[in-house]
Amino acid sequence: MDKAKLIRNSLSDLGQLIMPGVYDALSAKIASRAGFEVIFITGYSLSATLLGEPDFGLLTQTEVIDAAQRICSVVDTPVIVDADTGYGNAVNVIRTVQDLIRAGAAGMFLEDQVWPKRCGHMTGKQVIPLDEQLKKLRAAIEAKGEHDFYIVARTDARQALGLDEAIKRGIAFKETGCDAVFIEAPESKEEMKEISRHVPGPLVANMLERGVTPIMAPQELRDLGFALIVWPLAPIYTVAKSLREVYSTLRRDGSTLGILERLMPFNEFNEIVGLDEKYSLDARYKN
Repeated sequence: MDKAKLIRNSLSDLGQLIMPGVYDALSAKIASRAGFEVIFITGYSLSATLLGEPDFGLLTQTEVIDAAQRICSVVDTPVIVDADTGYGNAVNVIRTVQDLIRAGAAGMFLEDQVWPKRCGHMTGKQVIPLDEQLKKLRAAIEAKGEHDFYIVARTDARQALGLDEAIKRGIAFKETGCDAVFIEAPESKEEMKEISRHVPGPLVANMLERGVTPIMAPQELRDLGFALIVWPLAPIYTVAKSLREVYSTLRRDGSTLGILERLMPFNEFNEIVGLDEKYSLDARYKN
């Protein structure tokens, strides 16, 4: 079954999907093993891990496609990719969609920020005119051709132009034929209620710890009308904190003897990355 169809079927059966953020093959493998129906390649975390830089429009189209290909090749779970603005105009969007399909992605987020974009919870965002974004969305829909590809249309107009404009864009995006709508960075539950009152679903909520949108449990988000819930940054924040603490301990103590219980055992990690499979292949092809 096409992976985009798996997303639709899961959403229909469950009513709500939780999408964790991943950023490399290892994080994707671990997320997939946890049993999620869909996982999300987050540009924020990809920029941090690949470049050591903030989500500030520094990632290129090629870097994102390459990451998608690596990740999609190691998991069967459907993968949706944060494709930023599509990296240019409608013609660039066509290439982005086609490259993501070839990489094995199940879908994409496509936003309306002026390039270079920035994280949706950072200040200073600007958006392109609505008619220009609608052309890019139509190009994305046409570019997928016969492939089933899940397109989430995102607007960052809430901060740049206000809630009314964001809602207007969300309605227009859905009318264009996208699969889901993502109005980024509403600032209160009341704003989220207003969004769900006017914008057809499925709707995306972005749960970014200590961001501008209130953090909520799944049932409350469901009650507010949000069916696709992204938790993009908790994994990378956890990893970054753990790395800092391990490196600090190693520098201070000269060993990890005091924190062994916090480390994944050698054999357990090797099982995740598939060492036994490589042993089997190695034995098969030895003389």
